[in-house]
Amino acid sequence: MFVYEKKLQYPVRITRPDPQMAARIISQYGGPDGELGASLRYLSQRYSMPCGELKGLLTDIGVEELGHLEIVGAMIHQLTRNLSCDDLTAGGFDAYFVDHGTGVHPTSAGGFPFHAASMQSKGDPITDLHENLAAEQKARTTYENLLLQADDPDVIDVLRYLRQREIVHYQRFAEGLAMVQDQLDERNFYAFNLGLDLQGEGHCNDCDNHKKKDCGCDD
Repeated sequence: MFVYEKKLQYPVRITRPDPQMAARIISQYGGPDGELGASLRYLSQRYSMPCGELKGLLTDIGVEELGHLEIVGAMIHQLTRNLSCDDLTAGGFDAYFVDHGTGVHPTSAGGFPFHAASMQSKGDPITDLHENLAAEQKARTTYENLLLQADDPDVIDVLRYLRQREIVHYQRFAEGLAMVQDQLDERNFYAFNLGLDLQGEGHCNDCDNHKKKDCGCDD
């Protein structure tokens, strides 16, 4: 059960409207590497994690990503307040305005609406954690690309905060992956628990009974 706290995780106080920047930042709301996809990815993957610590890790970060989604939404709202028609056109926000007004809609900077195909949940802890490590790095890169194009100190401050959280999440997922690799005997987990015949893929090639665990070899 989630409990909503009526404040942003990090304050957003943007006083200067900038539709061009809003059209870029919106990619971190509903784009392929944005906060919506991240939160759904982690909150979906947590069910198949093999231990409570990892379930908790995915839950914690997934909930925090929902908080980041709220931060990005607040940025877009504040960057598009009180815009005139000329502002919309000059800022390249007019096409978006036709469909959504100044409402916050999950889409990418390229204009593609959010699609679940951009996120993955495989049910395999090692696969999913590697997916998450890559996702955090892609999000960090996106925030750095946005920082290169930002000139408002109020915008830069929030983008820096969000970028730093991606780095922290990457580090936590790396710790989670190390935990999985330490706790799971990969040969047993994949070959025996899942019923797969992986002879020739790192198993003892000299013993047909290896998969039955009665050959006595150490490989």
